[in-house]
Amino acid sequence: MNIILNGENRAITEGTTVATLLGELALSGPVAVELNQEICPKKAHTETTLNQNDIVEVVTIVGGG
Repeated sequence: MNIILNGENRAITEGTTVATLLGELALSGPVAVELNQEICPKKAHTETTLNQNDIVEVVTIVGGG
């Protein structure tokens, strides 16, 4: 199954959740996730299953000053 992750095609296993995808990406720190042009809240990451051709944008949040 394929999704578009940050503008690039990515093969994933059927049944992959947003949380699983984030774990595979091994990102550190807080992230924001947009799924098909809608924000996917953190509390929904474990229950939101990705589907064929979903468009996912993952942005890491960096603080500074």
